[in-house]
Amino acid sequence: MSTSQPQSPQNPHTGAPGDAPRPDPIRFYGTSWVEHTGGYAARRAGLAVATALLTAAGALVLWLGYLGLRNSETAGWLRALVVLAFVICTVMAFMRTWAGYARPADDTVDESAFRSIKVVGFVGVLLAYLLRTLVEAPGEKLRRMDYDAALDRHRRLTSKRSRNPARRKRRGAA
Repeated sequence: MSTSQPQSPQNPHTGAPGDAPRPDPIRFYGTSWVEHTGGYAARRAGLAVATALLTAAGALVLWLGYLGLRNSETAGWLRALVVLAFVICTVMAFMRTWAGYARPADDTVDESAFRSIKVVGFVGVLLAYLLRTLVEAPGEKLRRMDYDAALDRHRRLTSKRSRNPARRKRRGAA
């Protein structure tokens, strides 16, 4: 008994032949982002609420950490330095995450170098995810551009191959 599924002749998302490019799934959305089906709106609403709660919880944790510093009678300059570090990391994490949803990744920049900044500024990452979820599925714009370009390339290639070369007229013959 075979565990593989038989290939369907049509791509369910585009109606194109089975060899057409398939969309890349997005975490939590799968491929429902292509035509906004399969509970897409409910997922976006649920993720927006969950991300808002996580962002608020993260801000609360940072506030409690600040209160702990204040109650331990730490020097004022040290408290200010800690707050400044969290603010800068949060802003940088927000900007890098937001830019990552809007334009393709820059190959010259090593994203792993910013991992620690994103960990410290996790509230900025969550806030960027929340705001992007209110607009669309995070990463949908880039995936849609790639998918549309792949479909366009596929249509151009298949339209060129669909003609019968034996029936083609010669250029010099009339």
